[in-house]
Amino acid sequence: MNEIRFIHQNKNKWNEFEQLLEKSYTINPDKLSDLFIELTDDLAYARTYFPNSKTTAQLNRLTQKAHQMIYRSQPVNRRRLLSFWTNEFPLLFYSARKEVLVSFIIFFIAVVIGLVSNRYDSDFVRVILGDEYVNMTLSNIDKGDPMAVYKSMNQVDMFLGISINNIYVSFLAYVSGIFTALGSGFIIMKNGIMLGTFQGFLAQKGLLLESLSTIWIHGTLEIFAIIVAGGAGIVIGNSIVFPGTYSRLQSFRSGAVKGTKMITGLIPVFLTAAFLEGFVTRYTEIPYLVKFTIIGLSILFIIFYFFIYPKKLYSKNLNHGNHTY
Repeated sequence: MNEIRFIHQNKNKWNEFEQLLEKSYTINPDKLSDLFIELTDDLAYARTYFPNSKTTAQLNRLTQKAHQMIYRSQPVNRRRLLSFWTNEFPLLFYSARKEVLVSFIIFFIAVVIGLVSNRYDSDFVRVILGDEYVNMTLSNIDKGDPMAVYKSMNQVDMFLGISINNIYVSFLAYVSGIFTALGSGFIIMKNGIMLGTFQGFLAQKGLLLESLSTIWIHGTLEIFAIIVAGGAGIVIGNSIVFPGTYSRLQSFRSGAVKGTKMITGLIPVFLTAAFLEGFVTRYTEIPYLVKFTIIGLSILFIIFYFFIYPKKLYSKNLNHGNHTY
């Protein structure tokens, strides 16, 4: 790439960076860190191919300024965590919405595969869920309490166990992205097939309404968060396969930072889902109205926080000329 093309591809980004650096006390610390990484990547490229050019001198100046802002002593911003979940994370999700959509499509197809396979093969549920789990479920159905599995542990132990498991599954879906998007896609498909198979199995036993009203009390947030985690994994996979103007290593580093922040942002969602499963889902006798109210509120939260709010936030930042992900 010659210098003119290099400047043309990146000049708008550098201008945005310079404007942001003027707002020294209002920049999000994580955003400043990402800015510094991108600047150093561009500077390294310029030093290699255009060592004596004015472009290299300008990038060196910007990088030094960013470095000083990061490492100088500043008061701790106590609102940083709040800013992450009210600003940075929603914008991260918005920037990765295509990858999340791909993750959702894979999951949806997998659920359909589980439903159809279970319908035409009575042994399929045992292959996917295992004989022990299926036999336990059948025993619970015979006892008149098909959802008794959610009462098998005390609330606190169940909450902690589910929290750890949910975070593990999401992290696995995310980190599998290092094997390209196929890695994360495989984890998402596996979980989708399991869900479709189990849901289809219960429907065949005449428990469709009961299973939907019980499983999705916690499953609405849990499943959505796993899908988003799969999207984060696809972000990493795409950063490796499609590095753009950056080296593959530089692109991967940027994708890994973005994906890790997405996973971090999902932790409260997983904890809430675990709380619902450990402390609410177990009460299978509560009225359907209460169950579907909880499910409905979860859906409304997802629609607002992950779709409406990020779009409005992105438009607001765009109109004010702020840098967005």
